[in-house]
Amino acid sequence: MPIRISEQTAKKGFVEKVKEISGQNVYMCFQCGTCAGACPISDQSDHVPRKVLRLAQLGLEDQVAASNTCWNCASCYNCTVNCPRGIDIARVMEAIRLLTLRRNIDHVHPSKVPVEVIKAAPQIAMVSCFRKMTG
Repeated sequence: MPIRISEQTAKKGFVEKVKEISGQNVYMCFQCGTCAGACPISDQSDHVPRKVLRLAQLGLEDQVAASNTCWNCASCYNCTVNCPRGIDIARVMEAIRLLTLRRNIDHVHPSKVPVEVIKAAPQIAMVSCFRKMTG
């Protein structure tokens, strides 16, 4: 289904915020798809990194925030190493996470984590998860 872009859906300043936080220019991406081929979690994400960058280029902050791709990103840097334009995509994903959390949109709610998971998971893993996925 095509995405309809209007003044109401495109957030002015979103790309500038991503650039300010990440130090990366998302407009450099020309949609070659190399990042998607290198990404080990692309099959577990609703969008490949290339599409997230395209949505960001268009200023579609709500669609980017709704995607699980930036939350699944393992920051393994496979995308960055393989990008022919030298974009540090992992840093862009981190910037998108930070901007989403600044809007008070948590990806994980600590109160909804099952007790079994809390008991079984190492404490450092839980702290790391909450730091990455909650505001």
